[in-house]
Amino acid sequence: MLRYERKYLVPNHLLGELRRRVQGFVRKDLYATTNGNGLPQYTVRSVYFDTPDLVNYHEKHAGLLHRRKLRVRGYTHFSDNDYVILEIKKKIGNRIKKHRAPVAYKNLDMLLSTGNLAQYLELECASNPGQIIDDAKRFFFHYKLKPYLPTTLVTYEREAYHGKINAGTRVTFDKNIRSKNYPDINELYNDQNLRYLFKSHFILEIKYFEDKMPRWLKTIVEDFRLRHEALSKYTIGYDVNKTFAHY
Repeated sequence: MLRYERKYLVPNHLLGELRRRVQGFVRKDLYATTNGNGLPQYTVRSVYFDTPDLVNYHEKHAGLLHRRKLRVRGYTHFSDNDYVILEIKKKIGNRIKKHRAPVAYKNLDMLLSTGNLAQYLELECASNPGQIIDDAKRFFFHYKLKPYLPTTLVTYEREAYHGKINAGTRVTFDKNIRSKNYPDINELYNDQNLRYLFKSHFILEIKYFEDKMPRWLKTIVEDFRLRHEALSKYTIGYDVNKTFAHY
């Protein structure tokens, strides 16, 4: 299903006030673990793939309205039973669509090497295994076509909420965003030698399915004078490590 996605670069000092403004309209993400401050938060870890000549990176900078990114995404901290997600994130005009397929992290390297979906995909508890297989086939079609290589690891803490009134609405505060270029695929959970993308900002993401942003959210965005920006954690993360600069 296609959904709208809006991103805003927000100074850290506005986080508490912004959080208070949304509280009456949202509930905590059910998949998030409450941290020591009572916040629904988890760590997002993504290895973005690109071609040797950085086709996806340049497509983003060129502002193409139709493009895709391939990534492997994991969450929080490593454990032996963890699974990760093979994901294609497609941008279609001003909307987003994702294709996702789970795999045990311990089997990720073998899956990428062999493409043996039947052996390594996690399908036992899936409500729609056929869709997962189709999404995995899409991933491997593009992965093998170019070919794609692990290009940038991006890690951050995500504070996540869902709308009470608009169930499909999602509000997240992505904090402490950091990255590393050309990681090994086995470094997904490695926190060493990462560079911060922003010194004093976080990214607010708003996602919704309706044709218009819910009015309560639009009012908050206007009150805080937030400006919608085409923020790509992948391209900014790549640039930070390429130039050794902080934004």
